[in-house]
Amino acid sequence: MKSSGHWLVSPWRRSAVAAVVGALPVLAFPAPSLWGFAYVALVPWILLARSAPTGRRAAYDGWWGGFGFMFAMHHWLLPNLHVFTFVLAALLGVLWAPWGWLVRRLLGGVPSRGRVGAALVVLPSGWLAVELVRSWEALGGPWGVLGASQWQVGAALRLASVGGIWLPSFLVVVLNVSVAVLLVVRQARGPAVAGLVATGVVVSAAWVGAPLPDADGRARIALVQPGVVSGPGSADRRFDLEERLTRELAGQDVDLVVWGESSVGFDLGARPDLARRLAALSRGTGTELLVNVDARRSDQPGIYKSSVLVGPDGLTGDRYDKMRLVPFGEYVPARSLLGWATSVGEAAGEDRGRGSEQVLMDAGSGLRIGPMVCFESAFPDMSQHLTGDGADVLLAQSSTSTFQQSWAPAQHASLAALRAAETGRPMVHATLTGVSAVHGPDGERVGPRLGTDASAAQVYDVPLTHGTTPYVRFGDWPPQAALLVLAVWGAAEGVRTLRLRRRSAPVPRAPHARTAHGSPARPGQ
Repeated sequence: MKSSGHWLVSPWRRSAVAAVVGALPVLAFPAPSLWGFAYVALVPWILLARSAPTGRRAAYDGWWGGFGFMFAMHHWLLPNLHVFTFVLAALLGVLWAPWGWLVRRLLGGVPSRGRVGAALVVLPSGWLAVELVRSWEALGGPWGVLGASQWQVGAALRLASVGGIWLPSFLVVVLNVSVAVLLVVRQARGPAVAGLVATGVVVSAAWVGAPLPDADGRARIALVQPGVVSGPGSADRRFDLEERLTRELAGQDVDLVVWGESSVGFDLGARPDLARRLAALSRGTGTELLVNVDARRSDQPGIYKSSVLVGPDGLTGDRYDKMRLVPFGEYVPARSLLGWATSVGEAAGEDRGRGSEQVLMDAGSGLRIGPMVCFESAFPDMSQHLTGDGADVLLAQSSTSTFQQSWAPAQHASLAALRAAETGRPMVHATLTGVSAVHGPDGERVGPRLGTDASAAQVYDVPLTHGTTPYVRFGDWPPQAALLVLAVWGAAEGVRTLRLRRRSAPVPRAPHARTAHGSPARPGQ
């Protein structure tokens, strides 16, 4: 991509190309789910950034590529956030500017074998650093982490059990860098081939050596998905439908019934009639019900989304209030500055209340469940902590009904496979309107998925395990290692630059020697 491609000379045209190539990796995620494409999807972006005439232009290529990636990943927000979707994508895209600069620094021009070897470690580390920063809740959370595109791949799920979603992300970038070098840097193909081989070795080692938690029982868990219920009185009509579907579970010997996010639209403290109906369902099915209340609380100020456990005698007292809220959907960050977003889209008019800690619940018969709500299933540390606290089953109650016809429901449901594989615990993803799914402790799906067209109560035989995975034990070590790599490389580059400056500095000329009469000495004198 040199100047012969004169159409790239225009900065705006080049930026448009960067946005397009930056968006390509999204095709590897649901709904397209072209997971194999992830191994080469970054190559056009890498080739563009390495051809940049200056480091500053490479940083712009990174920024615009990041904009394309973020916009494509979240394009389904457009009907709700409107123009603010572009603003968010542009703000988050800035995070990839240093990565674009790094690409040119390491692969620009005619890189040596040493620079290519460094690129195979530094560029994936830089990508992980970007993913780590944007995983902060206020920046949108870890939705669309590159490794999440591999949720259907058994080898990637095993890698996730070792290093969380971060390890598949790192290796996917290694593959992309290797392919880019093989295409355009002929004199340094050796390191690129070594990168491919090293990736294969790491994957094989994880496949063979990563311990799998031992299965020690099963639990029968039922999901109740009512489907789309809208219009006036929808909260009451949804409750009626969920009640009717739950009654169908009587006599099926279930250990837990799970309803989706916002399945109860009224505070149960203020509506004892609904609490009594739920208790009657618990008695009829012979098990506890985990419902989700989305309402203004009667016992304290504010609207909360809460997982609430109900038994045959009524509310058990087990309650989990959602801790990590969806930016703009459930609260507006820095509302005094960004409150204008409510006037151009459907951003939250009132910030939701926030829980203070994660909760482990005893659902009866010794079954310990770790609830999360919606967007929280994107955060690997939350499921890691619940597993460390002793959860037998991880649960996420979700609702993507606002985005029913988009890629969002399938993207969200796929996260359950990753959280299950990371922790070695089964993961239940229960929604109001689909996609609902259950994944076993190895990340593989258990039973049928309930799509966005389903209205049903479905029972799943969920395998239970004990033991811990390396990820639960050691946590987010890959991004920490990536930051260390970047620090070491930055220090080495600083030392190298300092040495080059010293070598290129002009040598001070010695003053001419003078004779006794004060005139400069001449050669031979």
